[in-house]
Amino acid sequence: MKTCLTIAFWALFPFSLLAQDFKFGSLMPEDIKLAKYDLDSFSNAAVLNEYGRAFMVYNDTKGMTEIMFEHHVRIKLFNRDGYKHAEVVIPIYKNETGEHVETISDLQAVTLNVVDGRIVSVPLDKNQVFKENVSKYRTDVKFTFPDLQEGSIVEYSYRLLSPHIFNFRTWQLQEDIPKVNSTYVAVIPSMYNYNVILRGPYPLTTNNAKVNRGGFRIAGKDIDCSQMTWGMQHIPAFVAEDYMTAASNFKSAIYFELSDIYRLNGSNIKITKDWKDVDRELTTNTDFGGQLKREQVFKDVLPAVLAGTANELDRAKAVYRYIQQHIRWNRYLGKYSENGIKNALERRSGNIGDINLALVTGLTAAGLEAEAVMLSTRDNGLVNSLHPVLSDFNYVVAKVNIGNAYYLLDASDPLLPFGLLPLHCINGQGRAVPLKRPSYWIDLVAAQPSRTQYTLSAELQPDGVLKGNLTASASGYAALHKRRELAHYNTVDEYIEMVDERWPNISITHGDIRGVDSLDQLLTEIYDIEMKLYDETGQPTLFFNPFFLNRVGKNPFNLDERTYPVDMGAAREDRVVMNIRLPDNYEVVSMPDDRNMALEDNGGRYIGQIRRDGNMLSFQQLLSLNRPMYTPEHYFSLKEFFGRIIQHEKVDVVLRKVEAR
Repeated sequence: MKTCLTIAFWALFPFSLLAQDFKFGSLMPEDIKLAKYDLDSFSNAAVLNEYGRAFMVYNDTKGMTEIMFEHHVRIKLFNRDGYKHAEVVIPIYKNETGEHVETISDLQAVTLNVVDGRIVSVPLDKNQVFKENVSKYRTDVKFTFPDLQEGSIVEYSYRLLSPHIFNFRTWQLQEDIPKVNSTYVAVIPSMYNYNVILRGPYPLTTNNAKVNRGGFRIAGKDIDCSQMTWGMQHIPAFVAEDYMTAASNFKSAIYFELSDIYRLNGSNIKITKDWKDVDRELTTNTDFGGQLKREQVFKDVLPAVLAGTANELDRAKAVYRYIQQHIRWNRYLGKYSENGIKNALERRSGNIGDINLALVTGLTAAGLEAEAVMLSTRDNGLVNSLHPVLSDFNYVVAKVNIGNAYYLLDASDPLLPFGLLPLHCINGQGRAVPLKRPSYWIDLVAAQPSRTQYTLSAELQPDGVLKGNLTASASGYAALHKRRELAHYNTVDEYIEMVDERWPNISITHGDIRGVDSLDQLLTEIYDIEMKLYDETGQPTLFFNPFFLNRVGKNPFNLDERTYPVDMGAAREDRVVMNIRLPDNYEVVSMPDDRNMALEDNGGRYIGQIRRDGNMLSFQQLLSLNRPMYTPEHYFSLKEFFGRIIQHEKVDVVLRKVEAR
C-alpha cells in the first residue's frame, strides 16, 4: 500500500516544476485534486509547494552586508485539525544593542477555496497582522488566514531583510506535515565562504550550482556569486515520538556557517576559529574565565564548608552541597555568568553560569582539580563537532577529577545527587575548558542507570481482598523523578494521598517514605495496601491480573518508520517481585506463560515468571534496557519487544473456589 501511494504521489507533481518560484494565487489542477490519503494516513495538512531564495546586498547607508530572504509557501488543509497550520508565526531577531534588527516587507497572504467549481480568493486583511514581543532579542509577526474551510488552500509570501549573516539563512526541508516540493536558492558572493551542511536522512532531488557574474556590488565593484539550488520532493512529515532529543537534530535541513570573509584589499578575516582561539577567548572572558579565577570569594567560608571532610571526594561533595544550598536557580540558562559568582552568592540567586562556574571555582579553592564543561541541552540540539561554534552551547556544568575518576556536576537542582547530571544535559558531547590546558571533548553520559523495584508480600483474604505490604525503591533518574514529585507537596502525607488517588484499585492504609533527603541513597516508599479483587463474596472464579505494578500498558513506539535514534539518556532496569498467599479453598486454573525475551546485541531483556508452590503464588518480572541509546535499525526490534510485553500483561491468573467435601 505504501508503494502504491508513493507512485501516485510522484505522478501528481512532475520534476519540471522544481526549477523556479511558482505564481502567487494561481492554483494547479494537482493542488485541487490532492487528497489526504495520497500522502499518508495521519497528516491533516500538507505543503503543496515551497520556494525560498536568499541573497546578499550591501547597505551603503549602514556600511554593512545584509541578507534578503524571500519565502513563498502554499499549504492545503485537509480537515479542521489542519487549521493550526493556517496560523503563521514569523520570528524576527535583533542583537543585544538593538542596532541590528530584521525587518519584514511585501507580506501577502490569501485563502483559496473551491466553491461550486470556481476558485474564490479571500486575501488577508493587513490589519490582522500582529507583532508579539517574545524576548528582548525576538519579536514574532503573527497572522491567521481568513475564511478557512476543509480543503482550503492557504498561501503566503514575504521578504525579510537581516543583518545577521553568520548562519546565512537555514532552510527547513522537513516539517511536521509532508511536503510535495521544497526548493531553496542561495546566492552567495565569492568574498564570503560558508560551510554548508545538509542534515537529515533523505536525499536531495535537486542539487546544482552556477556562477552569477557580478551578482553583488560593494564599494562600486561587482563581485561574482555562487548560485546554489537545492530541492527535495515528497518529503515525509517529521513525527516526534518519545525518547528523542531536539527535533532539529534529525529533520532534513540545510545549515550554513560563515567560515571566512575575503576583503577587497586581499586580506582574509577568518570567522570559524580554531579551538585554541576559542580557549583564549573563553579563559580571558570576564564572565567565564574571569569568574573561574575568583577563588578568594570562598576564602572565608571554606573552613566551615570543609570541616569534617576526610578525603578529596568528601571535600568535593561538601562544596557541591554548599553551592546547591546557597544559589537558587533563577530559571535562566547560559554558559556565562550573568551577575558574577560573588553577587550570585550574596543574592543567593543566579543563572546556570553563575551556579556552576561558582561550583568550579569553589572546588578549585578547596584544592581540587576542576574545570568547566560547556554543553548544549537536549532541546537545544547537538553541537558542531567539526568547528567551534560558541553559540551552539547554552549550558555549563562542572567536572572534578579525583584520583583516576571524574564526576560531572550540576548544582542548579537541590535534588540532584552528586555525580548525576540532569537528563536534559545528556546530549552527545561537551567541551571541557581548563584554565591552563587546551580544551577537549568529553562524553555526556548518565553516571548510573535508572532503577525501580517493587516488592509485594500479601495475602488474599477469603472475602476477595488482597492485603499486604508494598515496598517501592528507586535510584538514579527514577529517584530524582520521585523526589521532584515529592517537592510539590507540603508534607509526605499529602504525597501519599496523591499516590492513593493515582492507584484507583488499591487503598493505602498506612505509608512511609525513607531517603527523601539522602540524595545519594535509595528513595524507598513503604505502604500497607488493600486491593479488592472481586466484589461478591463467595464468587467461585476469580480473575486476577498480576501485572498491576509498574505496568507498561502502552507501547511508546508506534511509528511505521523512525529515522532518528531512540535516546533514553540512561539505561533502565525495572523489577517487580510478588509473593501472595492464597486461601486454602482456591486452586489455580491457569496462569500466564513464562516469558524470556532478549534484544539483540545484549540490548535488553524481559523476564516474566509465575509459580505456584502450595498456597504461595510467586511472581517475578524484569524489564532491562541496557543502552541509553538505540539506533533506528533497532527500532522495530524495540517496538516488537514492547508489543510482546503488553500482550503478556493482558493474561490473568484464574483461581477457582474448591467446594469442601
